[in-house]
Amino acid sequence: MPRSFSSTRTTREAGAEALADAGIDGSQVDAVWLGHFNSGLVPDGFCSSMAIGIDEALRFKPAIRCENACASGAAAVYSALDAVRSGRVRTALVIGAEKMSSRDTVGVAQALSGAAYQPEEAQMSFPDIFARFAQAYGERFGSPVEAMARIAVKNHGNALSNPLAQLHKPLDLDFCLEPSERNPMISPPLKVTDCSLISDGAAAIVITRADMVGDFRRAVRFLAAEQVNDVLPLSRKELADFAGPRLAFRKAYAAAGVRLEDIDFAEVHDCFTIAELLTVEAMGLAEQGQGAHVIREGQTERGGRLPVNLSGGLKAKGHPVGATGVSMHALVTRQLTGRAGDIQLPDARLGLCFNMGGGAVVSCVSILETLKL
Repeated sequence: MPRSFSSTRTTREAGAEALADAGIDGSQVDAVWLGHFNSGLVPDGFCSSMAIGIDEALRFKPAIRCENACASGAAAVYSALDAVRSGRVRTALVIGAEKMSSRDTVGVAQALSGAAYQPEEAQMSFPDIFARFAQAYGERFGSPVEAMARIAVKNHGNALSNPLAQLHKPLDLDFCLEPSERNPMISPPLKVTDCSLISDGAAAIVITRADMVGDFRRAVRFLAAEQVNDVLPLSRKELADFAGPRLAFRKAYAAAGVRLEDIDFAEVHDCFTIAELLTVEAMGLAEQGQGAHVIREGQTERGGRLPVNLSGGLKAKGHPVGATGVSMHALVTRQLTGRAGDIQLPDARLGLCFNMGGGAVVSCVSILETLKL
């Protein structure tokens, strides 16, 4: 039997750590949002109030669960942000959490496939779905396999400096390029090294009104929080275009009044290595079909033009589905307030995160700026 979601303490631990970091307690929180996908990963279908156990003062406060596939974390962040901006809420606690290890690999794949279009894609796993993206890219622009391998090597290398990453295991390029007994093909051309992990985890942040920033030791502000939803069926999209993410980036730059060149670093949704390659192009770092050149030149590495996934990304940091979007915002906040430890960039002032759900169905792009160190 699957273990209950309530058997893990990560939700409460992450929420308590966020409150302590902000220097507040539950009495100063008006409402709680929880990003949690589930889809059969655990038997608990009503978990929003589990967060109330973080602090006795949270009892009787509103608590809401947000679900939007792998963008459930961003859904919770954006929902809380909207409530704060409306004036209805002064301070919100946002948590993202997922427990995936209760199911075996087949069970996890089956649960995640609930985010696909069931009339046409019910028998497809998400490696199958993103293999379609890789195949479409290859047919149009040439094989993405080398670029995908380089992305895996980069992100695993970055994770070595992140104590919170799930997998501290360096990979070399030759190993990632060739299928083998230790790196089998999962869904051509995706191998094990192209796929994100089965993860348990949680992350949390505190969102408050701009006029209350003086009450806090450190703060960042949202310059943009843009969401785009594309159609669900793969059959209705030109997969190599990555149109939903492309539009979300464009809207975010416009809302923030910035250009890509202004961004210091990015955390992006590399659920599969092909997703990071397509994202490099969608964000404007490379023209369509030219992402491999940018990656080969090291432009997305630490010290490059735009460091991408210094945390190790979903590929090595981990991808506890409902937590991912919140984790990205927490990681960007740590960078912008100079508390990212060994993955810290010097003088980072503008950060970007991209959280995606389904086969490029939900695209959420945030741009954050240092406000108070």
